[in-house]
Parts: sequence; C-alpha cells; structure tokens
Amino acid sequence: MIKTKLTINQERLEERMESLSLIGKFGETGVCRLALSEEYKEGIELVREWMDEAGLKTRTDNFGNLIGRLEGKNPEAPILMLGSHLDSQPTGGRFDGPIGVLGGLEVVETLQENSIQPEQPIEVMAFCDEEGYRFGIGLFGSRGISGQLQEDELNRADADGVTRRDALDAFGADPDALQSSEYPEGSIAAYIEMHIEQGPVLETEEEPIGIVTGISGPLWLTVELTGQGGHAGTVPMALRKDALVGASKVIAGLNEIVKQDPDAPTVGTVGNLTVEPNARAVVPEKVTFTVDLRDINLERRNRYEKQLRYYIKSVAEENRLEVDIKEDSNISPEACSENILDIMREESKTMGIYQIPELTSGAFHDALPMAKSSEIAMLFVRSKDGISHDPREFSTYDDIAVGTELLYKTTLSMIKKY
Repeated sequence: MIKTKLTINQERLEERMESLSLIGKFGETGVCRLALSEEYKEGIELVREWMDEAGLKTRTDNFGNLIGRLEGKNPEAPILMLGSHLDSQPTGGRFDGPIGVLGGLEVVETLQENSIQPEQPIEVMAFCDEEGYRFGIGLFGSRGISGQLQEDELNRADADGVTRRDALDAFGADPDALQSSEYPEGSIAAYIEMHIEQGPVLETEEEPIGIVTGISGPLWLTVELTGQGGHAGTVPMALRKDALVGASKVIAGLNEIVKQDPDAPTVGTVGNLTVEPNARAVVPEKVTFTVDLRDINLERRNRYEKQLRYYIKSVAEENRLEVDIKEDSNISPEACSENILDIMREESKTMGIYQIPELTSGAFHDALPMAKSSEIAMLFVRSKDGISHDPREFSTYDDIAVGTELLYKTTLSMIKKY
C-alpha cells in the first residue's frame, strides 16, 4: 500500500508515454521502432523536444544516443545518469525501455520545478539499440560510450543488407568518429535505470515495484553444422550426414546442461534456426542456429559453456558433421551497487513500501555494460502476466508513477549526499 503523495507529475508522464507509443504503432498496442530506423529517429526527435522544453541541454551522439543534460553547480563533477532505451523489438509493446527514459526526464523536470539544482550534472539517456534485433547484437549505445564495442560491429548488416555504419550515417551520426562520443573514465558516478520487470515476480507478490540486485550476463553463440545433402528416399540412414539431426541433439543437450542446478537462474535458448536447403525431400546439409546462455554467476556460466562446446563437438563427430562456433557477444553478469540499493530501500519505506521486493534480472539492460565504468542500480515496475516484447506488454500508469517517484526520491537523496 503506497502511503505517499506523488511529487512527480503522473499526468504529464502518462501523456508523454501515450504520445510516444503512437510512433511505430501497429494494431491496438503494438510498437515497432527498430534501432536507427525512421520510426526510431522520429521517437528520438519527439523526446528531444520534451527535453528542450524542460530546459535540458540536448544532443545526439555518434552512437545514436539521445542525451539531455541538467547542468550542475559543478559541471566537472562526475555525472549522475538516468535512462534506458527507445528502440523496440519488431513486435514490441509500449513500455519496454520508454518508461526509463521518460521517467528519468520526469525526475529531472520535477527537480527544476522544485528549484533544486544538483551539485553534479544529471544526464537523461536514451541509449541506441539496446534490443539488438536489427544488427544481431544489442546494448550498442551503452557499450559504445564505455568503449566496449567489438571490431566488426559497424559492418553488421540487417535483413535488408543495410549495415550499422550506413544506418548511423543516415541517422545523422558520424560512424568514423565514435571515439569522440565515449565518456572519459571516471566521468560517470552512477547510472540508474527504471524498466518493466518482464517477468511475473512482482505481480505474484502483488507489489508495484521492486529493486534489482544483479543482472545476468548473456553469452551469444552462432553454431553452424555442415553435413551432406541427398535424396530423402535414396540415402540410407547409416550413411547420412544429417545436419538437422545433429542440431536437434545439441538443442536438447543445451536444455539439459542449463538444468543441472534446479535452483540456479541459468537459462539457455536456441531462438533462431536456419535449415539448408530446407526442402521436404532433401537431407538437411547445413543448419545454423543461435545459442543464448545467461546466468548471474559467471563461473557457472563459463562451466556450462565449456560443457556445451564439448557436447557440440561430440555430436558433430558422432554424426560426421563439420562444426563452426562463433561468439557473437560475451557480457559478464554484474551486481548492482549496494550503496544505491540501500538508498532505494530507505526511500521506499517513506512511500509506505516497508519491505520492497528484491530480484535479479534475467534480461540484459543498458545498466549491464555501464557497470564497467560506474555504479549501477535498477528498479523494476510490475508487468501484467510477465509479458514483454509483445503487443500485450502492459504496466499500469499508477505503477509506473510509483516507480518514477522512487527514482525521484533516490535521485534527490543521492545529490544531497554528494
């Protein structure tokens, strides 16, 4: 039961959420706003208008990020950063990402309306391409500003053959000047992200919000198994080199590997699979599939990865297949800052939440790479039925307002402690 009067302006927050959800809208509640697309650019420009109206100094950088800055009394002090992302999955919903950006903007605007100027600068970030759908690897903007990009990322192409380099250029960024948009080491004190939970825990506990103690790190692999094609009716079973049979064994094996410890939050997924030649009457010659392995414990994840790689090679030998394993992304899990979590715990009590739920995040967020260069913290807002990346994704505006209020109180406490 929330027992506090809201400081933030819930009506303004709702209106902005509704307006933003119209950009890239499909159906009644769906949103498709892929990174660096025309819809993404339109969304960025709308939020930038709101930041300008709120008196923030705005800019877009060469990673495609939008930044709104509230200057501090000491402009050289390490930055307190709030934010999330505005890009979506192709069949996404209205809340994943935007609540963190618009909630951060609401916090900063409320500070100004109460004539509060922080000692250090506060920046509201809309990070580019958190989702990773379009170019096959996510967290681009947050990894970018902290100097964690891989060498070949600009050459990655989407389904239409457009490279990230081309997309950045069309957006108005300079892909040859990425380094100029990196933040110097030590320039960011903390990053706090509000996000929908994307799971059922808070709804089960009948709580509007919770705080995140740690974020699982994703390992993404692409596996290619190559055998030999042939007529489905004439090649004897004993002589086959069926790539799909091998892939099916690997997929089942992954499922068993990640379930070794039933109490661990480890998850493994094969979400994309391509069969060649993909014909009814032809033995599959090549299968390419993705592996998504996540865990909050890096040692356990590394151990399971080793087991998986060994199993893939064993399956390949057994079925006389050639195998190639490519690592697409490897990000370590991270713990959230106990200093900031303690502030959230105390401030939630002033709101009538005397035992705020604490949970880990199985999904990755921009806070994950930000942990390499600053303290991080996250708070989750309750998700209806735990659904996300889907038009049915839903969080009430009352819950979002409660989360934004805690974000405001946490921000206020942190700038007072500076």
